[in-house]
Amino acid sequence: MIQRIQTVYLIITFLLIGVLPFLFPLWKLSDGKDYFFMQNQIYAILLGLSTAITIYSIISFKKRQTQFVANRLNIVLNLILLGLFVYHSLNLSGETVAVSEKGIGMFLPVLAVIFLVLANKAIKKDEDLVKSVDRLR
Repeated sequence: MIQRIQTVYLIITFLLIGVLPFLFPLWKLSDGKDYFFMQNQIYAILLGLSTAITIYSIISFKKRQTQFVANRLNIVLNLILLGLFVYHSLNLSGETVAVSEKGIGMFLPVLAVIFLVLANKAIKKDEDLVKSVDRLR
């Protein structure tokens, strides 16, 4: 399991989505307070769902096709999350407290998508290798 490169990519994705959002704020408000994902229920649910899908993908290493589909779903979920982050940070002009500075936490879904794509490429490579060996039989 751990000897496969896609598992390493998925563990990095887990760290990006499951651990680092607790450490890095999404953005800094104009009054100087940090805004974390836990302050919005939708962000917390989407990040939790993404973390759960990543863990499921890590433990389903024997089913490459299921792992591939779970990663694709996770990519879509992270893109939706990134879209919500951007939308929320750009659409705060009507509120009293506006975003003054974007944080690293806002860009974590981008890195997660990159590592999920790399994991899917490695899974596809493994699947192609297994299919080529099956043809030789």
